[in-house]
This record gives sequence, C-alpha cells and structure tokens, in this order.
Amino acid sequence: IGKPVREKYERRDQNRTMEIKASLKFLRLAPRKAKIVVDLVRGQNVNKALSLLRFVNKAAAIHISKLLKSAVANAELKGMVDVDNLYIKFISVTAGPTMKRFRAAPMGRAFRIRKRICHIKLILDEK
Repeated sequence: IGKPVREKYERRDQNRTMEIKASLKFLRLAPRKAKIVVDLVRGQNVNKALSLLRFVNKAAAIHISKLLKSAVANAELKGMVDVDNLYIKFISVTAGPTMKRFRAAPMGRAFRIRKRICHIKLILDEK
C-alpha cells in the first residue's frame, strides 16, 4: 500500500471509536425475565454493572454477567481500550425460537407448553 493510502486508513482508524461486541444466543430463558435484569445494567459502567449483577437474585443475572466478562475479555484482547473506562453502550434481549411441548390434560386433551428462548446482544464503548 502506498504512503497516501496508508495515511488515509490510519486517520480513519483514529477517528473511529472502539466498540466491543459480545452476544449470547439460544439462552434457555424467557426474554421477559431477561429484560428485567438487562434494564438494571443498561448504560452502567462495567465494574458497577458486574458488582450489581452479583447481588441480583435472578437466573438471568448469572448469564448476563458471564456475557459482560466475555466482552471485557474481548476488549483486553484488542488492547486498544482502557477496561476501567468501559460502559454498556447497548444491550438488548430478543426472542429466539420457541420450543413447543404438550402436557396431558383432562378428557383426552393436551395443553401446550411454550419453552421460550432469548438472544442477548451487548456493545461496550469507552467513555
């Protein structure tokens, strides 16, 4: 690559903010239950969010803290950000496919049981 082109790419890289992404797919947990925990940590500093998740008495808190630790490890691996200045820029919970099961009911009928699955996307950014 020639010198002018290299300088162009270096300038572009300096202007770009470093976003760290992590995702958790096919989590066997209802999205409605995961959204309660996600709303607690949205916009928080990473260290504050991890300490908050440690004391939340919800099943989703364990999975979200693992996802957050994975994103921090991705940031350390890239090495261009200060981990102490990271905050949760974007976190969302979306519904995945629903597993359908049946339970025997009176008079030969069956009741449908829907086992819901969710996906969680996380983006960290530096303040």
